[in-house]
Amino acid sequence: MPKIREFKLPDVGEGLPDGDIVKWLVAVGDEVILNQPVVEVETAKVTVELPTPFAGVVTKLFYEVGTTVEVGAPILAVDIDPHGAVADSEAEKSGAEMLVGPGPKIAATARRARKTAASRSFRATQDAARPSVQETFASGAERVAIAPGLDDGYRPALDAGGTGKAGTPSDPSSSTGAGSATGIEDLPEELRPRKEQVASTDRMRAKPPVRRYARDRGIDLAACTPSGPDDTVTRKDVDAAAQAQHDEQSQTRTEAFAASNGPHQVDRREERFPIRGVRRATAAAMVGSAFTAPHVTEFLTVDITHMMKLRRKLTASTRFAEVKLSPLSFVARAVVLALGKYPMVGSTWDEQAQEIVIHHYVNLGIAAATPRGLVVPNIPDAQAKSISDLAAEIQSVASTARAGKLSAAQLTGGTFTISNVGVFGVDTGTPIINPGESAILAFGQIREMPWVHKGKVKPREVTTLGLSFDHRIIDGELGSRFLATVGELLADPSRAFTL
Repeated sequence: MPKIREFKLPDVGEGLPDGDIVKWLVAVGDEVILNQPVVEVETAKVTVELPTPFAGVVTKLFYEVGTTVEVGAPILAVDIDPHGAVADSEAEKSGAEMLVGPGPKIAATARRARKTAASRSFRATQDAARPSVQETFASGAERVAIAPGLDDGYRPALDAGGTGKAGTPSDPSSSTGAGSATGIEDLPEELRPRKEQVASTDRMRAKPPVRRYARDRGIDLAACTPSGPDDTVTRKDVDAAAQAQHDEQSQTRTEAFAASNGPHQVDRREERFPIRGVRRATAAAMVGSAFTAPHVTEFLTVDITHMMKLRRKLTASTRFAEVKLSPLSFVARAVVLALGKYPMVGSTWDEQAQEIVIHHYVNLGIAAATPRGLVVPNIPDAQAKSISDLAAEIQSVASTARAGKLSAAQLTGGTFTISNVGVFGVDTGTPIINPGESAILAFGQIREMPWVHKGKVKPREVTTLGLSFDHRIIDGELGSRFLATVGELLADPSRAFTL
């Protein structure tokens, strides 16, 4: 006789009332084992695969893809005794031992444990490869003034001509091939270098300034169509490749959005998609924030030529060979240091308790555009991380967000957010504060512009910052001082010595 058990939708997002069926991973008649993923569900915070708490044969799928289901409602039925071979007591025990709720939480805990182990292995490998202070600052070497924490103690020695020592190639393009002694096999997959890209890049002909320009924009020279003399790659070729990459990513996001939002109505000139999941939650949060917290936005244009030179020096070193040390990493570190000086900027307005909560830690949110909408995963305790740690964390959360695999814990508890609008070719913006926080920083694109430097007009690398803050907590003076401090740290990282 069949023994039917119903799998009810658990709370996978810390008290959220419902979720959307994104994809069924099984069909009626399929035999499933204990903890086998059976359905992909999207809530307002995360997209997760839910494992079945029963083993047996699927007898019914209660909802179609795209349906919004309330927490606690049955979504799947399983016959746990399809052949009459399981005793009643054993069937009851099977259902009792596997509670509906903990399945995804256990899986999330395992993923976090694997991520933490990989991160520890990465840091241990890098620490083992780091040169000692005596080796780094060899006799006669020039000291490079670098902010503490920006390089986590590593300062490459320079000779009188400015060439790299301590086994570090002077040509940044040659550093990507190094790393045989850095324990690459122990690194997370997203941090491992792609040798085929390195090899193809080396075969492309380009002048050093163009190589630097491509590297700063994150463009592989192999993706460029050379138009210069003797088939050399020019800046225009890099710009064309960047535009093509942007168009391809935009098309991919559009197709993924359409695929992930289920059935939709189409006519000749327009399409209609249901508003749900992450996009619905983001819209509600932004409207609530805009009409609850009185926003003030200030702007600051900064000459970051020194910061970009420092980035190129560090990128060329073996210390950072396996980490994508992006300009955003430097902005993140500058924000963390400035929040240490002005903790009120990272505080929270508690309306119910009528209190302002000042956080003496930084859970740094990084806004990420995904096919399902904008999400803001945060890096916990960012104040305790070096710039290399921040770079690795930013890369990790961004790739996890795009894959739609963020956990609820990664999307809650943020204290300050950075929105990197510069990657889209935008100078800056007036960002809306993430609910529960008091400020957000927009980081604009880095452009080479004519700039007055030491009394002369010279081409310099410049960016514009936009800080939006809650005027209930942060007045104009505090907001201005915080923004100016971030700007000073980016303009001259050595200013961190004075904080």
